[in-house]
Amino acid sequence: MNRTAQPLDADVLRTSLVGPWAQLDVVERTGSTNADLMAAAAAGAPDRSVLVAEYQESGRGRLARTWVAPPGSGITVSVLLRPTGVPPSRFGWLPLLAGLAALDAVRELTTAPAGLKWPNDLLLGPGYRKVAGILAEVADHARPAVVVGIGLNVVGSPPDQPGATSLAAEGGPADRTAVLVALLRRLAEREAEWRDGRGDPDATRLRADYRSGCASLGSEVRVELPGGTVLTGIAEDVDRDGRLLLLDPAGHRRAVAAGDVVHLRPAD
Repeated sequence: MNRTAQPLDADVLRTSLVGPWAQLDVVERTGSTNADLMAAAAAGAPDRSVLVAEYQESGRGRLARTWVAPPGSGITVSVLLRPTGVPPSRFGWLPLLAGLAALDAVRELTTAPAGLKWPNDLLLGPGYRKVAGILAEVADHARPAVVVGIGLNVVGSPPDQPGATSLAAEGGPADRTAVLVALLRRLAEREAEWRDGRGDPDATRLRADYRSGCASLGSEVRVELPGGTVLTGIAEDVDRDGRLLLLDPAGHRRAVAAGDVVHLRPAD
């Protein structure tokens, strides 16, 4: 059952997070924090800007999906990153990095089983149900920038997602302010390490840590590609570009850059 949490404490958020993050704004209501921050990026918003909404009317997910969470039930936050010194060819790691940071935070906050479904859905609880999703978008072509949006269910899950769960339902805290502080601290740490390493996923151990936290690897999966093609096989690995390496029943390996993964059989 969904429960409404206390409003986010903007003063605590700014006191705790401005430093690693350049600025943090909390709004009561908006269409999409990603869309708002994309517009702000084009207008020159600084690196490491954060926008949080209490209620998001037109949240966007991967593959042009939309979703709406009950007000006060979770966290909807977007961050603007301008990774100076990182080749744009490595920006594709940012959504995976954000998923890993969310996994770090959830493991800090609860002892429930947790893992990532490639590329960046966060799964939680014995049933490994979805608790968070991530969308990254290129925000400013003139000055390389990416907006990363994170939706995390804290005290309830969207009614149109019956297979989802929430942090509180799996034994975690219901204090959304504390959860957001943990999430953004972990994200700042992961992104700073990645940026300092010029985005190299191996030199920064990002790929090794991601592989360790990815529940898809070793599992039999179905992958639904954006064009409608469906692949099945064993999710073997993640390559240096963050692509899923799939071994099909005929023994052929294929690198998948984008798609929806369904776990058919968990890893042994």
